[in-house]
Amino acid sequence: MNKWEENIREVEPYVPGEQPQEKDVIKLNTNENPYPPSPKVFEAHRGMEIGRFALYPDPCATELVHALEDYYGLDRGQVFVGVGSDDVLSLAFLTFFNSGKPILFPDVTYSFYPVWAQVYRIPYECPPLDAHFRICPEDYQRENGGVVIANPNAPTSIGMPLDQLEEIIQTNQDVIVIVDEAYVDFGGDTALPLLDRYENLLIVRTYSKSRSLAGMRIGFAMGSKRLIQALTSVKESINSYTMTMESICLGTASLEDEGYFRSCLDKIITTRDRIKAELEKRGFICLDSLTNFLFVRHKERSGEHLFNELRKKKIFVRHFGGERIREYLRISIGTEEQMDRLLEALDEI
Repeated sequence: MNKWEENIREVEPYVPGEQPQEKDVIKLNTNENPYPPSPKVFEAHRGMEIGRFALYPDPCATELVHALEDYYGLDRGQVFVGVGSDDVLSLAFLTFFNSGKPILFPDVTYSFYPVWAQVYRIPYECPPLDAHFRICPEDYQRENGGVVIANPNAPTSIGMPLDQLEEIIQTNQDVIVIVDEAYVDFGGDTALPLLDRYENLLIVRTYSKSRSLAGMRIGFAMGSKRLIQALTSVKESINSYTMTMESICLGTASLEDEGYFRSCLDKIITTRDRIKAELEKRGFICLDSLTNFLFVRHKERSGEHLFNELRKKKIFVRHFGGERIREYLRISIGTEEQMDRLLEALDEI
């Protein structure tokens, strides 16, 4: 090893779902929305002046921030935006977890959490989910440097009731509690009613799932003005121009079409519930989902076998290698036609 190599930070990176480049695939592995964005997004995109792209965007993303504050009934100064919720969460880890004490998040959850902890040299501990993959609030009632809860959780798809979530926040008022609500629009209990009660609560969301804008990379956080200002100060110390002009414009337009938004959610939820019942008929055990995906295992076939056989048929789902979940597949909810093809492929297998 060269001497200079001793100073390179070694991290085991996050591994995203595969992005197949071939055509004619059914992509059910990264929890994208199968339906296009609102027509208002298309209208806003057509109306953009191309000459504006020669200029820097508003570093404060004021148009989008104010639109989100109005949409969620928040005061000015209670919303922070970033390049997808991953960017927002990464900045939150960097900003809020500096006590030297271990932060807490479940042993089966979003696999980016331990990566950020390693990158920023934050100690962490992972209380195990129970035998039914549910979070035990009492496991978070101990000294720590912060708490991160994905609700509903990923990849398990299970949601935590609001009273249990509040129990965790209530017993951790000396640290920052981050609630990652990437999937909450699909049926989970949001922590928004708790924002007025707990100044240490930060809620993080994304446009990538329910709003069909994964390609725009729009994420945001909601919290007390003190937390939002702290996030903003760190962000502006690294890169003040994180949001593109296009993302600001289209993210704002998406909020103006509530009817379309709700109709897409309804379609996904209806398809999810139908496919869950169909999979159970075929010998699958399906966890109760409040997300836009199903977390399932077959009673007789291994998860790796099913993953590989589906891939041969150009149907991409997600398989994880973790000890507790290696027999499970995470299946994003596509269109009715895509999901019917999945069922046909499983029958063939």
